[in-house]
Amino acid sequence: QVQLVESGGGLVQPGGSLRLSCVASGSGLSINSMSWYHQAPGKQRLLIATTSSAYGADYANSVKGRFTISRDTAKNTVDLQMDSLKPEDTGTYFCFAVVAVDGGPHYQYWGQGTQVTVSS
Repeated sequence: QVQLVESGGGLVQPGGSLRLSCVASGSGLSINSMSWYHQAPGKQRLLIATTSSAYGADYANSVKGRFTISRDTAKNTVDLQMDSLKPEDTGTYFCFAVVAVDGGPHYQYWGQGTQVTVSS
């Protein structure tokens, strides 16, 4: 089956940087798109960055110019480089992917999330 595993969260001071990584594991995978979501404490989970072969990268206005999403299609990974971090970037970051297995239909998958805390 498909599993998404994130890594790279932690504590960082305002203005600092972090890099999150997500790897999709499983055999026979065909990944349509990979994305990152942010869930601040007590708030909804929101899409902040997405990348696909068809449409390239796109960002929420809140992170545009500060975050960069990059994908390695050969390794089935997606990274999120987060620069100029702000306290409001605190929360749990989830990896999301639309994946087909062995030529079947595409389904949506979530990672377990990784915690990012931006605080001095």
